Amino acid sequence: MAVKVLVVPNYERPDAVEDAARVESWLVSEGMEVIWVPYNRLQMAQNVDLSDCCLAVSLGGDGTLLRAARTVGYSGIPIVGISYGHLGFLTCAGPQNLFKTISDALAGDLHVSRRATLQVDAEFEAPDGSTRKTSCMALNDLALSHGSLGGVVSFAVSVSGNYIDTLRGDGFIVSTATGSTGYALAAGGPIVTPEFGGMVCVPVAPHTIMARAFLTAPTDVVEICVDRERPAEACVFADGQPLGTGLRPLRVSCKRGRGDILLLDYRAQSFYGSVSRVFYGKADKQ
Repeated sequence: MAVKVLVVPNYERPDAVEDAARVESWLVSEGMEVIWVPYNRLQMAQNVDLSDCCLAVSLGGDGTLLRAARTVGYSGIPIVGISYGHLGFLTCAGPQNLFKTISDALAGDLHVSRRATLQVDAEFEAPDGSTRKTSCMALNDLALSHGSLGGVVSFAVSVSGNYIDTLRGDGFIVSTATGSTGYALAAGGPIVTPEFGGMVCVPVAPHTIMARAFLTAPTDVVEICVDRERPAEACVFADGQPLGTGLRPLRVSCKRGRGDILLLDYRAQSFYGSVSRVFYGKADKQ
């Protein structure tokens, strides 16, 4: 049976799609089978046969790599990212090194970085008063946010059964160390090394000067309960994808996922080197 390689392109970038087709032709000529993730940007997980798959190739930006992570889930299939996006913090190399990077990944010559995930469990209320539950995995973050009307959201935050505070603001983010350089960073959270296994909790524009970002232990469970007495619209997102669309969020809990995502990169591109390059612009000024 032929070894499979999963290809996950950013379908909104013609150059990424064209390169994905080139990769497919090359891999097929090498006796491998290539499977494509179908285009559906709003689907949380893709139903793809991953049996005998040895590698996932993401061609896009960090958002495309997150889509690849949702697709492989806890299968243990490593992901190599080729950057066509604006940021490319999670990706390994650019398209100029396309074939060499994939070849090195297939040969096992790249460094494996284990990235902790989130297990997200959410409960929603439907218009008829019934409740519905959903669960998913996230590599980056879980975000509770105000809705399209922009009203202030009121919610209580607890960690492992310990009440922290009831906050009002634009929302709340629970991120992994990987996600600390995404939405959590933009909201004022710290940059956290991928070796950290806990969660990063960041209030978004809280209506108090007392609320601050904080870190949890890897075994903690963070619970967010939305104030049912306040009519403001609220939304829930996991890795930027909406959960419970059209439903009212009641509570969301986050804990470390039962498995990790395996990201491939070159050892020379350390986490701190990427931090310097992306956020400080000092990689070329040593």
